[in-house]
Amino acid sequence: MYDVSTRKRALVLVAQGRSLHSVSRETGISRSAIRHWLTRLEPLERTPPCFRCQGPPSAPEDAAAYAYLLGLYLGDGYIISKPRQHYLMITCTASWPGLIAAAEDAMRKVLPWPNTTRLQRLGCVDVKSFSKHWTCVFPQHGPGKKHELPIVLEAWQQAVVDAHPWEFVRGLIHSDGCRITNWTTRMVKGERKRYEYPRYLFTNVSDVIRRLYTETLDKLGIEWTHCTRNGNPYDISVARKASVALLDTYVGPTY
Repeated sequence: MYDVSTRKRALVLVAQGRSLHSVSRETGISRSAIRHWLTRLEPLERTPPCFRCQGPPSAPEDAAAYAYLLGLYLGDGYIISKPRQHYLMITCTASWPGLIAAAEDAMRKVLPWPNTTRLQRLGCVDVKSFSKHWTCVFPQHGPGKKHELPIVLEAWQQAVVDAHPWEFVRGLIHSDGCRITNWTTRMVKGERKRYEYPRYLFTNVSDVIRRLYTETLDKLGIEWTHCTRNGNPYDISVARKASVALLDTYVGPTY
């Protein structure tokens, strides 16, 4: 019923880490047919090239995209790793189409060959990229809640962050940060007046992820302070005019 190119396309999707069910649903081909082809057709490469586990380990070809994607992953990303299904997911607010596109673009630049999809949910969009090699690319992956994991960047990851700190900060802010307009009052010539000023907030429960953020800010010369909320030091604030201007230049809005 199916020509060789159709069969090979289905097998390529399986080789990317997709489950038989998801490939069948996307292509309209039965799971039994795909399972049969896996054993009868000319074998395909089941593990496309990975810059970490195939050949001498190396840095990603597009290091800037990786630094940005690392920031997104530490904020709103996680990896699903099952026997027949492996994928990276970044959850984005549905009202920010620019962020959704940027997350998908970064995934494709870091690992160009896996299939990517978008899953619309209530108020958000899950951007997925299917490959078992995402666990190689993000070795911080592990069972349990991310803020409870001992997150330590490997030497090659730290080298990427050091080379592209703004992209890393941009990814962190686009996932767990925001730019808001704050206000306060002060006495001016005996009269209390209100004035407004912009600031960036970054919120993450993980002490390690907050430290990675603030250490990178320090290297960039960005002044920051802790903001305790309900007794929890989860918020990092950048409110100094010069520092906000730098973040405006190199990070920009989430849109």
